[in-house]
Amino acid sequence: MEARRRLALLSSHLRPTTTGSPTSPVSASNCALASVCEKGNQERDCVFCRIIRGESPALKLYEDDVCLCILDTNPVSRGHSLIIPKSHFPCLQATPPPVIGAMCSKVPFISNAVVKATGCDSYNLLVNNGAAAGQVIFHTHLHIIPRKARDCLWASESLPRHPLKLDHETSQLADRIRKELLFFNSSKDDEGQGSTLSTN
Repeated sequence: MEARRRLALLSSHLRPTTTGSPTSPVSASNCALASVCEKGNQERDCVFCRIIRGESPALKLYEDDVCLCILDTNPVSRGHSLIIPKSHFPCLQATPPPVIGAMCSKVPFISNAVVKATGCDSYNLLVNNGAAAGQVIFHTHLHIIPRKARDCLWASESLPRHPLKLDHETSQLADRIRKELLFFNSSKDDEGQGSTLSTN
């Protein structure tokens, strides 16, 4: 029963049943109705873009030229924060690497402040990328979720894991992933941005 309660709590955050209210500064927006990575005119309706433009309220924690950090208005835990880029990118794969780098470079600085301010000793760093992964606002963002021992937000029994089978099917999967990485890497080489990948 306890595992179900924790899973329900996590699920309610990942797929909220309400879309917010007029008094809620951050809520699911029309962006969630668009397919992932379809930019179009989503910036106009995106709740994060409205916050960035100063058209919607938010509790801002940090801001620079590239990103903004705000308190989540539907927090999983006290101090749950979001790092969002100031430019509209609907998903992680549509976000330029320098922007992702700028967002990630703020994680140690912001998370340290959040952990100290909340009296927590740990945090989860979470990205919901795509509808099936629980993304409801299609503007790239990172969650910093402060944690305390035995807070029961979610536990390993809520997210079952299975040992990796080192069989033919798994080897084929690894080969397919490496092939996709090599394809991606070769296209980046054409742009002068290549990297070294493992082939075994």
